[in-house]
Amino acid sequence: MKTTPEQLYLDLLKKTLSFALWPEPPMPIGTFNYARPAWKRGVLAAATRLAGAAGLEIVKPARVTAAERAEGTDWPSYADTMIGLRRLDNLQECIESVLRDNVPGDLIETGVWRGGACIFMRGVLRAYGVEDRRVYAADSFQGLPAPDAEKYPDDRGDIHHLFRFLAVSEEQVRKNFERYGLLDEQVVFLKGWFKDTLPNAGIGALSVLRLDGDMYESTMDALNALYPKLSPGGYCIIDDFILPNCRKAVEDYRAAHGIRDPIRTIDPTSSYWRNGEPSSR
Repeated sequence: MKTTPEQLYLDLLKKTLSFALWPEPPMPIGTFNYARPAWKRGVLAAATRLAGAAGLEIVKPARVTAAERAEGTDWPSYADTMIGLRRLDNLQECIESVLRDNVPGDLIETGVWRGGACIFMRGVLRAYGVEDRRVYAADSFQGLPAPDAEKYPDDRGDIHHLFRFLAVSEEQVRKNFERYGLLDEQVVFLKGWFKDTLPNAGIGALSVLRLDGDMYESTMDALNALYPKLSPGGYCIIDDFILPNCRKAVEDYRAAHGIRDPIRTIDPTSSYWRNGEPSSR
């Protein structure tokens, strides 16, 4: 049972960030119109304009179960994170572990969407009065890159760059931090493609590395630039381990660098491991 003020705050923060306290509102019918066939886009766009002219909005009922919200399997309208409660629980456990064990280093997420996981990282540090660690929020803030199939064949055919729903501006993410009272000098934004920003960001030691890049390229760029900075005892969390191209990048990197730390499952989508976990040696 969560009884301390810190635990109660973090429990409420997780439920708020994931919009788990409220029923999911209807979603505007045009939200994912870009992904529909051309003829459907035209029909729905015309219907949306007509409704708007009459002061109306066409929406689609949302049917999200508690289990789906816990595992983060939906793309929510209002939530500030789509990773779900189980992955937020894992993130909390990892941060509390490195604080308890005095594992040095900052925290970073690569691919932040609306910022919810990074907001939670900062919330955990605030809850425990930690003032000497930073939270890095790394994102293009314009969605995912088009696949470079020549350099990264595993990304051939990837369509994440078409999903405008995944593009959230840095300005909006900053506003989301502010709404929770968690935007301060301990939060650092890294705007741009990972291949350009991460190698030159001046990041020192890391204790928690959370990767949410979906693609082979984004995952490998983050691993190459950041994993060497992960302190012994730190955690590497892979949000998209279920995706074949992301998983292949992780497997290739681990094989190339002789990483044998056991990969543990968080939920059907995500996995993590601890750097230098004793049981793996």
